[in-house]
Amino acid sequence: MRLDILYEDDHMIVCVKPPGVPSQADKTNDEDMVTIVKNYIFDKQESNDEPYVAMLHRLDRPVGGVMIFAKDKDTAAKLSKQQTDGTMVKYYQAVLTGELPEEYGELSDYMVKDAKTNMSKICKEDTEGAKKAELTYELLDEFETDEGILSYVLIELLTGRHHQIRVQMANLGCGVWGDSKYNPKFKKLKKKVKQIALFSSRIELDHPATGERMVFKKEPYGKAFDVIEMDEF
Repeated sequence: MRLDILYEDDHMIVCVKPPGVPSQADKTNDEDMVTIVKNYIFDKQESNDEPYVAMLHRLDRPVGGVMIFAKDKDTAAKLSKQQTDGTMVKYYQAVLTGELPEEYGELSDYMVKDAKTNMSKICKEDTEGAKKAELTYELLDEFETDEGILSYVLIELLTGRHHQIRVQMANLGCGVWGDSKYNPKFKKLKKKVKQIALFSSRIELDHPATGERMVFKKEPYGKAFDVIEMDEF
């Protein structure tokens, strides 16, 4: 697979993960982003040493969009700190099935992951393993269809929990379009969905070496977003 590279220097590489491609190696043994990036760097370098590649954040397999990879440990540590302290800002675009309660909103829940099923759920604060999950959303547009109302939203992810956006939006009654794991309207689908209408469209961060504020973005694409007429964000 040829990488769609948005930015690259000696410290990091920013590229676009296509929907359906795993972020990292899994039991399917399908080609994954970490391996693809490593092979890309290896082919460019003069030595036969295995390149250092650190994935700063993970995107679910059916989700596409912007991803950041560090090329050395120091960069990885600095970018990880930016994720923790909120310096790194992540935005997603999504199509939801249902009408949102308000045009602007903030969701704050506690979530817990079930490792056996690889699914997460909303839980009480005192549940063992519970972690706080926070995001904000803005309604960009709304569409009336034969299947009901579709809401096109911009989401700022404030924490990075397992399947967070998918779980919190489903709990709100507006699941992500195409999500057969959490959206009741799609759970009856027998085949796994290769793409859902959720896309990592924008990441802002300070360059780990220069401190320059940088913005990387990619407009959503793919069949999952063909359900609405996209306007450039």
